[in-house]
Amino acid sequence: MARILSIDYGKKRTGLAVTDPLGIIAGGLATVATSDLFGYIKNYVERENVERIVIGEPKQTDGRPSENFERVRQFVARWKKAMPTIPIEYYDERFTSVLAHKAMLDGGLGRKARQNKELVDEISATIILEDYMRSMANKRVVPDSSGQKCP
Repeated sequence: MARILSIDYGKKRTGLAVTDPLGIIAGGLATVATSDLFGYIKNYVERENVERIVIGEPKQTDGRPSENFERVRQFVARWKKAMPTIPIEYYDERFTSVLAHKAMLDGGLGRKARQNKELVDEISATIILEDYMRSMANKRVVPDSSGQKCP
């Protein structure tokens, strides 16, 4: 199997997360300067077996694209042109920063650590990846004990 990489794309910094080689567990990878993102990911996929990339689709709470969407769209277009063998797809990222802060609180991190924006970005990318993996697992059709297919 191969890894899935997720991106929480920001104007200045971008959080990254990745699955283990079996695609079971999601974990934070890094936070990189957005200006270095393309090269960082290109180098990473040359070293590691990555089957796909999931990028957070920035939306407002009402579902309309946020101001960051155009930058994300441009990155996706550039990736598809340069690296067409590794698919990249959008995944709704609404509320991931809020969930990241909650995870940090629940994890007992102190105030100073919770103010670390790089850590928030990396945790947000991990949440995007975990949600994506959960949604893919829910879409699979598996037979039950009687052989009947269940959604």
